[in-house]
Amino acid sequence: MQKQHDKHDKHDAAIIVRGRGKAHEDDHGGAWKVAFADFCLALLALFLVLWLMAARDQQTMKAMVREQNGSYADGQGNKPEIGGGPRGSLIERFSMPHSGTSSQKENGGEGPKVRYDSPAELAVLSRQLGTMSVEAGLSNNLETVITPYGLRVTLHDTDRQGMFLLGSAMPTDRFGRLMRQMGPVFAKMENQMLIVGHTDSRKYAGDQDGNSNWTLSNARAMAARSQLLAGSMNPDSVLQVVGMADRAPFEPSNTGAAVNRRIELLILTNSQASTVAAMFGVPGKNEVGAETAVGTRGTVEELRNKLKSVKNANGADAQGK
Repeated sequence: MQKQHDKHDKHDAAIIVRGRGKAHEDDHGGAWKVAFADFCLALLALFLVLWLMAARDQQTMKAMVREQNGSYADGQGNKPEIGGGPRGSLIERFSMPHSGTSSQKENGGEGPKVRYDSPAELAVLSRQLGTMSVEAGLSNNLETVITPYGLRVTLHDTDRQGMFLLGSAMPTDRFGRLMRQMGPVFAKMENQMLIVGHTDSRKYAGDQDGNSNWTLSNARAMAARSQLLAGSMNPDSVLQVVGMADRAPFEPSNTGAAVNRRIELLILTNSQASTVAAMFGVPGKNEVGAETAVGTRGTVEELRNKLKSVKNANGADAQGK
């Protein structure tokens, strides 16, 4: 009896052991495979996301390079990107200059405008623009000269700092910001101005679209006007926008110099603005043979000499450092 009972107990224990072992194997059968598959799927999704982001960044970078790489270094004639330049006439006409010695007209409710006619008044405007150029980090790029016909403001390239991207009418960040800061100053001014664009003598080769230094200089002058208008300057403040290509080099002995690439703002006195406007107005309204005061070549020489003295001073400072 005892033997049968012991035999029965051993048999039950064997069954229990086998049962537990089988259940243990079932618990760890294929669960890890499902987890591993989920992990691989997550890695694949991450790879696809990273690949799409890299492809998009590469396309964006290529587009930026195509837009900004308007360089025609060493005069090889790569096609420049000229944006915003009008085709046809180089002169944009606006209203005739105001009359009188001072204006009490309101400028959009901002108060009366100021007229700069005398050398002392023009000197005040010159100092104000000079201070703005220093704050913009472009003090070496701005020159001002008081002339018989008004204030001549020259914004030119240097070997280290350009006003526009090379071969393009796209302003650099500093130049565009400076022009926009000048906008409010000119908005309070009754004087009218000429905006003149100049280039160096490097030519474009193999350009089938007719782009040249003429179109580039005019497009840059228009771009300067656009920046001034963006800074709240009144459109009536501009009497003419002119492109002169390389016909008036600042350094005739080196027509490829950086200083020849420039924008000039000619802040005209009232009499000179009337004279310039009359040249392109309705014929027969002015007295034939009337004498008009125009700028002389000595004015240009004065500006060149001033620029040379500034360069010499900068060179002396660099040697001292």
